[in-house]
Amino acid sequence: MRVTNLQSVFMTKKLIILSAVFMALFSVSAFAADKKSKVKVAKNAPVFTKFVYQGEDEVYTKNPLKADEFYNPILQGCYPDPSITRKGDDYYLVCSSFAMFPGVPIFHSKDLVNWKQIGHVLDRVSQLKVHDCGISAGVYAPQIQYNPANDTFYMITTEIASGFGNIIVKTKDPLKGWSDPYKLNFDGIDPSIFFDEDGKAYVVHNDAPDQGKELYNGHRVIKVWEYDVEKDQIIPGTSQIVVDGGVDLSKKPIWIEAPHIYKKNGRYYLMCAEGGTGDWHSEVIFVSDSPKGPYKPAPSNPILSQRYLNPNRANMVDWAGHADLVQTPDGKYYGVFLAVRPNDKKRVNTGRETFILPVDWSGEFPVFENGLVPMEPKLKMPKGVENKTGKDGFLPNGNFTFTDDFMAPKLDYRWIGLRGPREDFILQSKKGLIINPFAANIKEVKPTSTLFYRQQHISFTATTTLTYQPQTEKDLAGITCVQSERFNYVFGITKKDKDFYLLLQRTARGKSTIVASTKIDLKTPVQLRVKAVGDNYEFSYSVNGTDFTNVGGTVSGDILSTDVAGGFTGAMIGLYTTSVNDAVPQ
Repeated sequence: MRVTNLQSVFMTKKLIILSAVFMALFSVSAFAADKKSKVKVAKNAPVFTKFVYQGEDEVYTKNPLKADEFYNPILQGCYPDPSITRKGDDYYLVCSSFAMFPGVPIFHSKDLVNWKQIGHVLDRVSQLKVHDCGISAGVYAPQIQYNPANDTFYMITTEIASGFGNIIVKTKDPLKGWSDPYKLNFDGIDPSIFFDEDGKAYVVHNDAPDQGKELYNGHRVIKVWEYDVEKDQIIPGTSQIVVDGGVDLSKKPIWIEAPHIYKKNGRYYLMCAEGGTGDWHSEVIFVSDSPKGPYKPAPSNPILSQRYLNPNRANMVDWAGHADLVQTPDGKYYGVFLAVRPNDKKRVNTGRETFILPVDWSGEFPVFENGLVPMEPKLKMPKGVENKTGKDGFLPNGNFTFTDDFMAPKLDYRWIGLRGPREDFILQSKKGLIINPFAANIKEVKPTSTLFYRQQHISFTATTTLTYQPQTEKDLAGITCVQSERFNYVFGITKKDKDFYLLLQRTARGKSTIVASTKIDLKTPVQLRVKAVGDNYEFSYSVNGTDFTNVGGTVSGDILSTDVAGGFTGAMIGLYTTSVNDAVPQ
């Protein structure tokens, strides 16, 4: 099934949820942290003492960087739906996070090449209630915007969970935390805020056509509202439809969404994604003399897409769209957007990633430079910038190794939970990272006791060292590779009768099977390893730290691919434990 079709089904579900959301306004408790309860550790809780992730993609090996180059994507792995803003010389970027916790990762840069993650916008339960939703629900399409009129940053998004709907949070300083959410009184998804020079503000978003006017599956509209900056709420009665269907309604365009308004030379430009988030994805642009329209499409749409290209091209980048623009202090424009890098079987295990391209806005309309031809893995550095990726705290890209011995006083921001805070199940100690088992397994729509790291390469190796002795067959700890609660692998240690076992379980469409199992000696810590070369995954272990034994042979990574599993996330590698294990060794 194509992602575009999956999106159609899922968006229908989202609208049903949004139409029923509770309309009360959430009050602000500025930057108040939720109380953290201490983890009561089980006697046999597993201890993870080291994690090593190594990327091994051929494209980077064959395309080494020159001094004036950097790699694209700038954020590898599941970092989709990017939005960017600037204050002075500081750029801030956010991405979708769905049911991951904390939510909405936020990054900072001075030059658009070197990025540091500075935290998450939604980092506490009062902001993020995703404890009972599927992995592809939760937070969609956040937009970050700086308002110079009141020196305030805003993040607006749709939270499909717990009755939140469309929300906005704000801060004076992204390094110091964000407010609790203001609930916005409108339905639809993908909201974006625009601050005009006259002090007025507007919100645009994707919505369903008026009742009885839907013409086909995927028919959507873009609406605009006036926004009260003092009350942080849309102004009732001010909404109107500014785009119906897309660029050309007669061609039945699907999924016009992710709108952003920009102003240049006194005119207003509305940029949107069109075509669904799969292989027909694109970015289109409209223009108007007023922020409330009417908007006229550019004659040369789309301004960004990879959909017309040879499907057998080398180093394929595909599904490009869902973009946002930023202007540098010297007047140059850049655009961030999502795209994917399929493996040799055209499967998408790394998910939708964040890319960047320069944008030519010398004419009436902006155009992504080389955004309609096959994208290259490297870009030329902006003038005067030095590539520091992977150094001095900047995130790495290309092929790299990430190592964590869990001895740092603060957990790396790249580690995330699912549906609940990490602090509810982890404890850092001198022995290593203790993960306290929850009475929930990876297949349940509940918070799980799993610490996740995104798969960032088509080919990679991830290894962890585990000290653990399960007491019953209900106890399990190890590695999990997860696309969703219905599609995943579990490679874990459990018990059967008086013996300890290491098993590999495959879950596809919610149905689980044991691929293989083997008895194991737990007198010493065990190293667990997952290695992928494209679609081929192998799980192995070592009890002496040197020699690894394969369990289950070579298995397919198909179930970790978006186009097989559906949804909107990429695959993640988890350090996992549970007290309600249902995987029984053979």
